[in-house]
Amino acid sequence: MHHDVRIYNDALADDDKAICELLAHQIDRALPEAENRIWHRHPVWFLDGNPVAGYDKLKASVRLLFWSGQSFDESELKAEGSFKAAEARYTDVAQVDVEAMQRWLGKARDIQWDYKNIVKRKGKLERLK
Repeated sequence: MHHDVRIYNDALADDDKAICELLAHQIDRALPEAENRIWHRHPVWFLDGNPVAGYDKLKASVRLLFWSGQSFDESELKAEGSFKAAEARYTDVAQVDVEAMQRWLGKARDIQWDYKNIVKRKGKLERLK
């Protein structure tokens, strides 16, 4: 885990920290080749410079975000924003379904939209995988 991600997690309340530590561990386990850093003030994992997964502390929950998640065909993930992102939200570490999360992370590797070049393409996403 990146040093700045550890700092991010350590600054959270105990319950939220437990959720984030589990999420970070599971993402690292599933995507060992991914680059991990703080991006737009929260932890994000990148494959070849393209954001694929991350999490952040919201007011009432911790959000796990998959940039291409709307293409995963997973009913547990809810659409987020106007592009292809989808999310799951947690208020307790016991809510995290590790098996489902590992499945989603496999799809995050296999199904990707090109967020890395979204600005260059003036907001248009193209499918990479």
